[in-house]
Amino acid sequence: MTAEAIGLAVLLLGMLLLLAKLIRIRWRLSQRLFIPSSLIAGGLALLLGPEVLGRVMSWFGVEWFADGGVFTANIIDVWSAIPGLLISVVFAALFLGFRLPKLSEAGRLAGPQVAFGITLGSGQYVIGLLLALLVLTPVFGLPPMSGALIEIGFEGGHGTAAGMGGTFEELGFAEGQDLALGLATVGLLSGIILGIILVNWGVRRGHTAALSLDSGPSVSEQRGIVERQQRSAAAILTVRPSSVEPLALHFGLIALAVGIGQLMLWGLQSLERLLWADRVEIFAFVPLFPLAMLGGVVVQFAIERFDRAEVVDRLMVERIQGFALDALIIAALGSLSLTAIADNLGPFVILALAGILWCVGAFLFLAPRMLPDYWFERGIADTGQSMGVTATGLILLRIADPELKTPAYQAFGYKQLILEPFFGGGLITAASLPLIAGFGPAPFLIGMSVLLVVSLLVGLLYLGRMRAPATATAVAAEFSPPNRGDDLT
Repeated sequence: MTAEAIGLAVLLLGMLLLLAKLIRIRWRLSQRLFIPSSLIAGGLALLLGPEVLGRVMSWFGVEWFADGGVFTANIIDVWSAIPGLLISVVFAALFLGFRLPKLSEAGRLAGPQVAFGITLGSGQYVIGLLLALLVLTPVFGLPPMSGALIEIGFEGGHGTAAGMGGTFEELGFAEGQDLALGLATVGLLSGIILGIILVNWGVRRGHTAALSLDSGPSVSEQRGIVERQQRSAAAILTVRPSSVEPLALHFGLIALAVGIGQLMLWGLQSLERLLWADRVEIFAFVPLFPLAMLGGVVVQFAIERFDRAEVVDRLMVERIQGFALDALIIAALGSLSLTAIADNLGPFVILALAGILWCVGAFLFLAPRMLPDYWFERGIADTGQSMGVTATGLILLRIADPELKTPAYQAFGYKQLILEPFFGGGLITAASLPLIAGFGPAPFLIGMSVLLVVSLLVGLLYLGRMRAPATATAVAAEFSPPNRGDDLT
Protein backbone atom coordinates (compact mmCIF):
# COMPACT_ATOMS: atom_id res chain seq x y z
CA MET A 1 0.00 0.00 0.00
CA THR A 2 1.81 3.12 -1.26
CA ALA A 3 1.42 6.75 -0.26
CA GLU A 4 0.04 7.47 -3.75
CA ALA A 5 -2.67 4.83 -3.29
CA ILE A 6 -3.65 6.30 0.09
CA GLY A 7 -3.81 9.82 -1.31
CA LEU A 8 -5.81 8.77 -4.35
CA ALA A 9 -8.23 6.77 -2.19
CA VAL A 10 -8.92 9.85 -0.03
CA LEU A 11 -9.35 12.08 -3.10
CA LEU A 12 -11.82 9.60 -4.57
CA LEU A 13 -13.91 9.79 -1.40
CA GLY A 14 -14.25 13.55 -1.92
CA MET A 15 -15.12 13.15 -5.61
CA LEU A 16 -17.77 10.53 -4.83
CA LEU A 17 -19.27 12.76 -2.14
CA LEU A 18 -19.45 15.71 -4.55
CA LEU A 19 -21.13 13.56 -7.20
CA ALA A 20 -23.56 12.24 -4.59
CA LYS A 21 -24.51 15.77 -3.55
CA LEU A 22 -25.31 16.63 -7.17
CA ILE A 23 -27.46 13.50 -7.37
CA ARG A 24 -29.19 14.48 -4.12
CA ILE A 25 -30.06 17.90 -5.56
CA ARG A 26 -31.54 16.35 -8.72
CA TRP A 27 -33.07 13.13 -7.40
CA ARG A 28 -36.45 13.96 -5.88
CA LEU A 29 -36.89 10.60 -4.14
CA SER A 30 -33.65 11.04 -2.22
CA GLN A 31 -34.87 14.49 -1.17
CA ARG A 32 -38.22 13.23 0.07
CA LEU A 33 -36.49 10.45 2.02
CA PHE A 34 -33.68 12.74 3.27
CA ILE A 35 -31.07 10.19 2.20
CA PRO A 36 -27.65 11.54 3.26
CA SER A 37 -25.20 12.29 0.45
CA SER A 38 -22.62 10.09 2.18
CA LEU A 39 -24.95 7.11 1.87
CA ILE A 40 -25.51 7.83 -1.84
CA ALA A 41 -21.75 8.14 -2.34
CA GLY A 42 -21.18 4.87 -0.51
CA GLY A 43 -23.75 3.21 -2.73
CA LEU A 44 -21.96 4.52 -5.81
CA ALA A 45 -18.63 3.21 -4.51
CA LEU A 46 -20.22 -0.19 -3.89
CA LEU A 47 -21.83 -0.32 -7.33
CA LEU A 48 -18.61 0.68 -9.12
CA GLY A 49 -16.44 -1.59 -6.99
CA PRO A 50 -15.54 -5.28 -7.24
CA GLU A 51 -18.63 -6.54 -5.40
CA VAL A 52 -21.08 -5.30 -8.05
CA LEU A 53 -19.41 -4.05 -11.25
CA GLY A 54 -16.55 -6.51 -10.90
CA ARG A 55 -18.87 -9.50 -10.53
CA VAL A 56 -21.22 -8.38 -13.32
CA MET A 57 -18.36 -7.91 -15.77
CA SER A 58 -16.88 -11.29 -14.83
CA TRP A 59 -20.15 -12.91 -15.93
CA PHE A 60 -19.35 -11.63 -19.44
CA GLY A 61 -15.78 -12.88 -19.28
CA VAL A 62 -14.19 -9.49 -18.49
CA GLU A 63 -11.85 -9.96 -15.52
CA TRP A 64 -10.30 -6.47 -15.68
CA PHE A 65 -12.64 -5.17 -12.98
CA ALA A 66 -12.54 -8.24 -10.72
CA ASP A 67 -10.09 -6.90 -8.12
CA GLY A 68 -11.31 -3.34 -7.66
CA GLY A 69 -14.08 -2.46 -10.10
CA VAL A 70 -13.30 0.91 -11.66
CA PHE A 71 -10.96 1.44 -8.71
CA THR A 72 -7.91 -0.64 -7.85
CA ALA A 73 -7.40 -3.33 -5.24
CA ASN A 74 -5.09 -0.98 -3.32
CA ILE A 75 -7.80 1.67 -3.10
CA ILE A 76 -10.30 -0.88 -1.78
CA ASP A 77 -7.69 -1.94 0.81
CA VAL A 78 -7.27 1.69 1.92
CA TRP A 79 -11.03 2.16 2.18
CA SER A 80 -11.36 -0.97 4.30
CA ALA A 81 -8.80 0.46 6.77
CA ILE A 82 -10.16 4.03 6.94
CA PRO A 83 -13.34 3.38 9.03
CA GLY A 84 -11.39 1.90 11.94
CA LEU A 85 -9.31 5.08 12.11
CA LEU A 86 -11.99 7.70 11.57
CA ILE A 87 -14.49 6.26 14.05
CA SER A 88 -12.13 7.25 16.87
CA VAL A 89 -12.16 10.83 15.56
CA VAL A 90 -15.97 10.83 15.48
CA PHE A 91 -16.33 9.55 19.04
CA ALA A 92 -13.50 11.66 20.48
CA ALA A 93 -15.34 14.77 19.25
CA LEU A 94 -18.72 13.86 20.77
CA PHE A 95 -18.41 16.01 23.89
CA LEU A 96 -15.66 18.50 22.95
CA GLY A 97 -16.89 22.09 23.18
CA PHE A 98 -20.24 21.01 24.62
CA ARG A 99 -20.87 22.12 28.19
CA LEU A 100 -21.23 19.02 30.31
CA PRO A 101 -24.41 19.53 32.40
CA LYS A 102 -24.85 18.34 35.93
CA LEU A 103 -26.68 15.06 36.20
CA SER A 104 -29.56 16.81 37.96
CA GLU A 105 -29.94 19.22 35.05
CA ALA A 106 -29.97 16.51 32.41
CA GLY A 107 -32.16 14.22 34.50
CA ARG A 108 -34.88 16.81 35.01
CA LEU A 109 -35.41 17.14 31.28
CA ALA A 110 -34.11 13.93 29.73
CA GLY A 111 -34.89 11.31 32.40
CA PRO A 112 -37.88 9.80 30.57
CA GLN A 113 -36.01 9.88 27.27
CA VAL A 114 -33.02 8.13 28.84
CA ALA A 115 -35.32 5.36 30.08
CA PHE A 116 -36.85 5.02 26.61
CA GLY A 117 -33.42 5.03 24.96
CA ILE A 118 -32.12 2.31 27.29
CA THR A 119 -35.25 0.30 26.55
CA LEU A 120 -34.60 0.52 22.80
CA GLY A 121 -30.90 -0.36 23.10
CA SER A 122 -31.17 -3.19 25.64
CA GLY A 123 -34.22 -4.57 23.81
CA GLN A 124 -32.18 -4.90 20.61
CA TYR A 125 -29.69 -7.05 22.51
CA VAL A 126 -32.39 -9.17 24.15
CA ILE A 127 -34.19 -9.85 20.87
CA GLY A 128 -30.95 -10.48 18.99
CA LEU A 129 -29.55 -12.89 21.59
CA LEU A 130 -32.82 -14.80 21.81
CA LEU A 131 -32.79 -15.17 18.04
CA ALA A 132 -29.17 -16.30 18.18
CA LEU A 133 -29.88 -18.96 20.81
CA LEU A 134 -33.10 -20.22 19.25
CA VAL A 135 -32.55 -19.80 15.50
CA LEU A 136 -29.29 -18.31 14.24
CA THR A 137 -26.88 -20.68 16.00
CA PRO A 138 -28.77 -24.00 15.92
CA VAL A 139 -30.31 -23.55 12.45
CA PHE A 140 -27.81 -21.42 10.50
CA GLY A 141 -24.63 -22.20 12.40
CA LEU A 142 -23.72 -18.60 13.20
CA PRO A 143 -21.83 -17.94 16.45
CA PRO A 144 -23.81 -16.55 19.43
CA MET A 145 -22.07 -13.20 18.83
CA SER A 146 -24.57 -12.71 16.00
CA GLY A 147 -27.07 -11.75 18.70
CA ALA A 148 -25.28 -8.41 19.10
CA LEU A 149 -25.57 -7.47 15.41
CA ILE A 150 -28.90 -5.64 15.71
CA GLU A 151 -27.59 -3.18 18.29
CA ILE A 152 -24.24 -2.76 16.56
CA GLY A 153 -25.85 -2.15 13.15
CA PHE A 154 -29.04 -0.32 14.13
CA GLU A 155 -28.16 1.65 17.27
CA GLY A 156 -24.48 1.89 16.44
CA GLY A 157 -24.78 2.62 12.73
CA HIS A 158 -22.18 2.42 9.98
CA GLY A 159 -19.45 4.01 12.07
CA THR A 160 -19.68 1.54 14.91
CA ALA A 161 -20.06 -1.46 12.60
CA ALA A 162 -17.01 -0.41 10.60
CA GLY A 163 -14.99 0.50 13.67
CA MET A 164 -15.49 -2.94 15.19
CA GLY A 165 -14.09 -4.74 12.16
CA GLY A 166 -10.90 -5.66 14.00
CA THR A 167 -12.88 -7.08 16.91
CA PHE A 168 -15.02 -9.21 14.59
CA GLU A 169 -11.92 -10.55 12.85
CA GLU A 170 -9.96 -11.28 16.02
CA LEU A 171 -12.90 -13.20 17.48
CA GLY A 172 -13.24 -15.37 14.38
CA PHE A 173 -16.46 -13.79 13.06
CA ALA A 174 -15.10 -11.67 10.20
CA GLU A 175 -18.36 -11.84 8.23
CA GLY A 176 -20.08 -10.21 11.19
CA GLN A 177 -18.78 -6.79 10.15
CA ASP A 178 -20.34 -7.06 6.70
CA LEU A 179 -23.62 -8.21 8.23
CA ALA A 180 -23.51 -5.31 10.69
CA LEU A 181 -22.81 -2.82 7.89
CA GLY A 182 -25.69 -4.27 5.87
CA LEU A 183 -27.97 -3.98 8.90
CA ALA A 184 -26.83 -0.39 9.40
CA THR A 185 -27.84 0.43 5.82
CA VAL A 186 -31.22 -1.29 6.22
CA GLY A 187 -31.76 0.45 9.54
CA LEU A 188 -30.86 3.88 8.18
CA LEU A 189 -33.09 3.62 5.11
CA SER A 190 -36.00 2.01 6.95
CA GLY A 191 -35.62 4.48 9.80
CA ILE A 192 -36.02 7.44 7.45
CA ILE A 193 -38.77 5.88 5.31
CA LEU A 194 -40.81 4.50 8.21
CA GLY A 195 -40.10 7.64 10.23
CA ILE A 196 -41.63 9.86 7.56
CA ILE A 197 -44.62 7.49 7.34
CA LEU A 198 -45.04 7.69 11.11
CA VAL A 199 -44.83 11.49 11.06
CA ASN A 200 -47.62 11.65 8.49
CA TRP A 201 -49.64 9.20 10.58
CA GLY A 202 -49.02 11.28 13.70
CA VAL A 203 -50.16 14.48 12.01
CA ARG A 204 -53.38 12.88 10.80
CA ARG A 205 -54.07 11.39 14.24
CA GLY A 206 -53.31 14.64 16.04
CA HIS A 207 -50.34 13.26 17.99
CA THR A 208 -47.92 16.00 16.91
CA ALA A 209 -47.79 19.16 18.98
CA ALA A 210 -46.00 21.42 16.48
CA LEU A 211 -46.93 20.06 13.05
CA SER A 212 -50.16 20.33 11.12
CA LEU A 213 -51.34 18.88 7.83
CA ASP A 214 -50.31 21.95 5.83
CA SER A 215 -46.80 22.26 7.29
CA GLY A 216 -43.60 20.39 6.59
CA PRO A 217 -40.02 20.75 5.40
CA SER A 218 -39.35 23.30 2.68
CA VAL A 219 -37.98 22.47 -0.76
CA SER A 220 -34.53 23.81 0.20
CA GLU A 221 -34.48 21.61 3.30
CA GLN A 222 -35.35 18.58 1.20
CA ARG A 223 -32.54 19.42 -1.23
CA GLY A 224 -30.11 19.93 1.66
CA ILE A 225 -29.46 23.58 0.80
CA VAL A 226 -29.52 26.46 3.29
CA GLU A 227 -31.29 29.48 1.80
CA ARG A 228 -29.21 32.66 1.65
CA GLN A 229 -31.24 34.57 4.20
CA GLN A 230 -30.95 31.68 6.67
CA ARG A 231 -27.24 31.03 6.33
CA SER A 232 -24.99 31.30 9.38
CA ALA A 233 -21.33 30.64 10.10
CA ALA A 234 -20.31 26.99 9.84
CA ALA A 235 -17.75 27.68 12.56
CA ILE A 236 -16.50 30.61 14.63
CA LEU A 237 -12.97 32.02 14.41
CA THR A 238 -11.66 31.91 17.98
CA VAL A 239 -7.89 32.21 17.38
CA ARG A 240 -5.93 34.21 14.84
CA PRO A 241 -4.73 32.12 11.88
CA SER A 242 -1.38 33.95 12.06
CA SER A 243 -0.71 32.08 15.32
CA VAL A 244 -2.35 28.75 14.53
CA GLU A 245 -4.94 27.61 12.02
CA PRO A 246 -8.23 27.23 13.98
CA LEU A 247 -9.06 23.98 12.19
CA ALA A 248 -5.62 22.59 13.09
CA LEU A 249 -6.04 23.63 16.72
CA HIS A 250 -9.34 21.79 17.07
CA PHE A 251 -7.99 18.76 15.27
CA GLY A 252 -5.15 18.77 17.78
CA LEU A 253 -7.65 18.64 20.64
CA ILE A 254 -9.40 15.69 19.01
CA ALA A 255 -6.03 14.01 18.49
CA LEU A 256 -5.26 14.55 22.18
CA ALA A 257 -8.56 12.93 23.12
CA VAL A 258 -7.78 9.93 20.91
CA GLY A 259 -4.30 9.70 22.43
CA ILE A 260 -5.71 9.71 25.95
CA GLY A 261 -8.14 6.99 24.91
CA GLN A 262 -5.28 4.91 23.53
CA LEU A 263 -3.39 5.25 26.81
CA MET A 264 -6.53 4.15 28.68
CA LEU A 265 -6.91 1.13 26.42
CA TRP A 266 -3.25 0.13 26.79
CA GLY A 267 -3.57 0.47 30.56
CA LEU A 268 -6.69 -1.69 30.71
CA GLN A 269 -5.12 -4.30 28.44
CA SER A 270 -1.99 -4.40 30.60
CA LEU A 271 -4.09 -4.75 33.75
CA GLU A 272 -6.05 -7.55 32.14
CA ARG A 273 -2.89 -9.41 31.16
CA LEU A 274 -1.65 -9.19 34.74
CA LEU A 275 -4.87 -10.26 36.45
CA TRP A 276 -7.13 -12.54 34.43
CA ALA A 277 -6.00 -12.89 30.82
CA ASP A 278 -5.27 -16.56 31.38
CA ARG A 279 -9.00 -17.18 31.97
CA VAL A 280 -10.78 -14.74 29.66
CA GLU A 281 -9.85 -11.71 27.57
CA ILE A 282 -12.14 -8.71 27.13
CA PHE A 283 -10.09 -5.53 26.69
CA ALA A 284 -7.80 -7.28 24.23
CA PHE A 285 -10.70 -7.16 21.77
CA VAL A 286 -12.24 -3.80 22.73
CA PRO A 287 -11.71 -1.23 19.92
CA LEU A 288 -10.25 2.20 20.54
CA PHE A 289 -13.22 4.45 19.79
CA PRO A 290 -15.22 4.13 23.08
CA LEU A 291 -12.04 4.94 25.02
CA ALA A 292 -11.42 7.86 22.65
CA MET A 293 -14.86 9.13 23.67
CA LEU A 294 -13.84 8.99 27.32
CA GLY A 295 -10.63 10.77 26.34
CA GLY A 296 -12.82 13.50 24.86
CA VAL A 297 -14.67 13.82 28.17
CA VAL A 298 -11.32 14.23 29.98
CA VAL A 299 -10.24 16.93 27.52
CA GLN A 300 -13.60 18.68 27.88
CA PHE A 301 -13.25 18.77 31.68
CA ALA A 302 -9.86 20.41 31.22
CA ILE A 303 -11.33 22.87 28.72
CA GLU A 304 -14.08 23.92 31.11
CA ARG A 305 -11.51 24.43 33.85
CA PHE A 306 -8.70 26.21 31.98
CA ASP A 307 -10.13 27.65 28.72
CA ARG A 308 -10.84 31.15 30.01
CA ALA A 309 -10.62 32.67 26.53
CA GLU A 310 -13.18 30.18 25.14
CA VAL A 311 -11.05 29.27 22.14
CA VAL A 312 -12.78 25.90 21.65
CA ASP A 313 -15.66 26.26 19.21
CA ARG A 314 -18.24 23.47 19.17
CA LEU A 315 -19.19 24.27 15.56
CA MET A 316 -15.61 23.75 14.40
CA VAL A 317 -15.49 20.42 16.24
CA GLU A 318 -18.74 19.37 14.54
CA ARG A 319 -17.32 20.20 11.10
CA ILE A 320 -14.32 17.91 11.71
CA GLN A 321 -16.60 15.24 13.15
CA GLY A 322 -19.00 15.50 10.22
CA PHE A 323 -16.18 15.23 7.66
CA ALA A 324 -14.81 12.13 9.41
CA LEU A 325 -18.25 10.50 9.54
CA ASP A 326 -19.01 11.18 5.86
CA ALA A 327 -15.66 9.76 4.76
CA LEU A 328 -16.14 6.79 7.08
CA ILE A 329 -19.56 5.88 5.65
CA ILE A 330 -18.39 6.10 2.03
CA ALA A 331 -15.28 4.01 2.70
CA ALA A 332 -17.19 1.43 4.72
CA LEU A 333 -19.86 0.91 2.07
CA GLY A 334 -17.32 1.01 -0.75
CA SER A 335 -15.42 -1.90 0.82
CA LEU A 336 -18.53 -3.83 1.92
CA SER A 337 -18.58 -7.53 1.06
CA LEU A 338 -21.94 -8.51 -0.42
CA THR A 339 -20.74 -12.11 -0.50
CA ALA A 340 -20.90 -12.35 3.29
CA ILE A 341 -24.46 -11.02 3.27
CA ALA A 342 -25.50 -13.35 0.45
CA ASP A 343 -23.99 -16.34 2.26
CA ASN A 344 -25.99 -15.44 5.37
CA LEU A 345 -29.10 -13.98 3.74
CA GLY A 346 -31.57 -15.84 5.96
CA PRO A 347 -30.07 -14.65 9.27
CA PHE A 348 -29.62 -11.17 7.81
CA VAL A 349 -33.32 -10.86 6.89
CA ILE A 350 -34.41 -12.26 10.26
CA LEU A 351 -32.24 -9.79 12.19
CA ALA A 352 -33.30 -6.84 10.02
CA LEU A 353 -37.02 -7.58 10.38
CA ALA A 354 -36.69 -8.18 14.12
CA GLY A 355 -34.84 -4.90 14.60
CA ILE A 356 -37.39 -2.91 12.58
CA LEU A 357 -40.39 -4.47 14.34
CA TRP A 358 -38.90 -3.83 17.78
CA CYS A 359 -38.06 -0.16 17.12
CA VAL A 360 -41.38 0.69 15.47
CA GLY A 361 -43.36 -1.31 18.04
CA ALA A 362 -41.56 0.41 20.92
CA PHE A 363 -42.39 3.80 19.41
CA LEU A 364 -46.09 3.02 18.93
CA PHE A 365 -46.77 1.21 22.20
CA LEU A 366 -44.09 2.28 24.70
CA ALA A 367 -43.24 5.90 23.82
CA PRO A 368 -46.76 7.25 24.63
CA ARG A 369 -46.56 5.58 28.06
CA MET A 370 -42.91 6.24 28.93
CA LEU A 371 -42.61 9.86 27.76
CA PRO A 372 -44.85 12.14 29.86
CA ASP A 373 -45.06 15.07 27.43
CA TYR A 374 -44.55 15.62 23.70
CA TRP A 375 -44.19 11.87 23.35
CA PHE A 376 -44.37 11.89 19.58
CA GLU A 377 -41.55 14.39 19.02
CA ARG A 378 -39.36 12.82 21.70
CA GLY A 379 -40.10 9.29 20.60
CA ILE A 380 -39.57 9.82 16.87
CA ALA A 381 -36.09 11.23 17.53
CA ASP A 382 -35.07 8.26 19.64
CA THR A 383 -36.61 5.77 17.23
CA GLY A 384 -34.82 7.31 14.26
CA GLN A 385 -31.51 7.18 16.11
CA SER A 386 -32.05 3.58 17.23
CA MET A 387 -32.47 2.54 13.58
CA GLY A 388 -29.76 4.67 12.03
CA VAL A 389 -27.54 7.36 13.45
CA THR A 390 -28.01 10.50 15.53
CA ALA A 391 -28.52 12.52 12.35
CA THR A 392 -31.48 10.30 11.42
CA GLY A 393 -33.15 11.04 14.72
CA LEU A 394 -32.55 14.77 14.30
CA ILE A 395 -33.90 14.73 10.74
CA LEU A 396 -37.14 13.09 11.87
CA LEU A 397 -37.36 15.47 14.81
CA ARG A 398 -36.95 18.48 12.53
CA ILE A 399 -39.70 17.13 10.28
CA ALA A 400 -42.04 16.64 13.25
CA ASP A 401 -40.99 19.88 14.97
CA PRO A 402 -39.59 22.21 12.27
CA GLU A 403 -39.19 25.26 14.51
CA LEU A 404 -38.12 23.29 17.62
CA LYS A 405 -41.08 24.54 19.65
CA THR A 406 -41.10 21.49 21.94
CA PRO A 407 -38.38 20.51 24.46
CA ALA A 408 -37.67 17.35 22.47
CA TYR A 409 -34.47 18.74 20.88
CA GLN A 410 -32.92 19.65 24.22
CA ALA A 411 -34.05 16.42 25.85
CA PHE A 412 -32.56 14.45 22.96
CA GLY A 413 -29.23 16.25 23.31
CA TYR A 414 -28.97 15.64 27.05
CA LYS A 415 -30.02 12.02 26.59
CA GLN A 416 -27.09 11.61 24.22
CA LEU A 417 -24.66 12.75 26.91
CA ILE A 418 -25.94 10.06 29.27
CA LEU A 419 -26.58 7.23 26.81
CA GLU A 420 -23.74 7.57 24.27
CA PRO A 421 -21.01 6.40 26.68
CA PHE A 422 -22.76 3.03 26.86
CA PHE A 423 -24.98 2.20 23.85
CA GLY A 424 -24.71 2.95 20.14
CA GLY A 425 -20.94 2.51 20.06
CA GLY A 426 -20.22 3.10 23.75
CA LEU A 427 -18.69 0.76 26.30
CA ILE A 428 -21.52 -1.79 26.28
CA THR A 429 -21.48 -1.99 22.48
CA ALA A 430 -17.70 -2.29 22.31
CA ALA A 431 -17.56 -4.94 25.05
CA SER A 432 -20.56 -6.97 23.85
CA LEU A 433 -18.67 -9.19 21.41
CA PRO A 434 -15.74 -10.10 23.72
CA LEU A 435 -18.14 -10.60 26.66
CA ILE A 436 -20.34 -12.97 24.65
CA ALA A 437 -17.28 -14.77 23.28
CA GLY A 438 -15.64 -15.02 26.70
CA PHE A 439 -18.57 -15.87 28.98
CA GLY A 440 -21.20 -17.14 26.55
CA PRO A 441 -24.46 -15.49 25.48
CA ALA A 442 -26.52 -16.40 28.58
CA PRO A 443 -24.88 -14.01 31.12
CA PHE A 444 -25.02 -11.11 28.69
CA LEU A 445 -28.64 -11.92 27.83
CA ILE A 446 -29.54 -11.98 31.53
CA GLY A 447 -27.81 -8.65 32.11
CA MET A 448 -29.55 -6.95 29.19
CA SER A 449 -32.90 -8.49 30.21
CA VAL A 450 -32.55 -7.05 33.72
CA LEU A 451 -31.64 -3.65 32.25
CA LEU A 452 -34.64 -3.83 29.90
CA VAL A 453 -37.06 -4.70 32.70
CA VAL A 454 -35.72 -1.96 35.00
CA SER A 455 -35.90 0.73 32.31
CA LEU A 456 -39.42 -0.37 31.39
CA LEU A 457 -40.63 -0.30 34.98
CA VAL A 458 -39.04 3.08 35.71
CA GLY A 459 -40.39 4.55 32.49
CA LEU A 460 -43.90 3.12 32.68
CA LEU A 461 -44.58 3.35 36.41
CA TYR A 462 -42.70 6.51 37.39
CA LEU A 463 -41.23 8.79 34.71
CA GLY A 464 -44.08 8.27 32.25
CA ARG A 465 -46.63 9.49 34.79
CA MET A 466 -44.98 12.86 35.45
CA ARG A 467 -47.38 15.06 33.50
CA ALA A 468 -45.76 18.47 33.55
CA PRO A 469 -45.27 19.83 30.05
CA ALA A 470 -44.99 23.43 31.25
CA THR A 471 -42.16 22.50 33.61
CA ALA A 472 -40.42 20.58 30.86
CA THR A 473 -40.59 23.59 28.57
CA ALA A 474 -39.17 25.86 31.25
CA VAL A 475 -36.30 23.51 31.92
CA ALA A 476 -35.61 23.25 28.19
CA ALA A 477 -35.44 27.03 27.87
CA GLU A 478 -33.10 27.23 30.87
CA PHE A 479 -30.61 24.62 29.70
CA SER A 480 -31.02 24.64 25.91
CA PRO A 481 -27.83 24.40 23.83
CA PRO A 482 -27.23 26.82 20.93
CA ASN A 483 -29.86 26.48 18.24
CA ARG A 484 -28.79 26.51 14.62
CA GLY A 485 -30.78 26.38 11.41
CA ASP A 486 -28.53 24.00 9.47
CA ASP A 487 -29.23 20.65 11.13
CA LEU A 488 -30.66 19.12 7.98
CA THR A 489 -27.67 19.83 5.77
